[in-house]
Amino acid sequence: MLDHIGFSVSDIDRSKQFYSAALAPLSIATVMEVTAEQTGKDAHVGFGIHGKPFFWISTGAKPSASVHVAFAAATRDRVDAFYAAALAAGGRDNGPPGIRAHYHPNYYGAFVVDPDGNNIEAVSHVPA
Repeated sequence: MLDHIGFSVSDIDRSKQFYSAALAPLSIATVMEVTAEQTGKDAHVGFGIHGKPFFWISTGAKPSASVHVAFAAATRDRVDAFYAAALAAGGRDNGPPGIRAHYHPNYYGAFVVDPDGNNIEAVSHVPA
């Protein structure tokens, strides 16, 4: 089980705004920020629930390849809301909300591309 994951972004303020909007329907919010002065190197923004950050973005060298991150959604409506919020925040469509039966019959996901080209997903495994 993962405790947290993170990656570098090209513009931390733009990405913070994007993720704040896109993850709000999933009840995920900024819970911690660490400055470059505090770390002696890069700034970090941690998103999470109940005060525990588990998804981090940071300044620094952008990875040469994109990453894929999937966030759990409690319901299909939350997946739909994530998708709408992410597009409104500047994300690009990478697969609208819907069943992905090739994974399993109740796999309901939506995919967007963030400002740095990363594939970000919200998924619910709950039957309709």
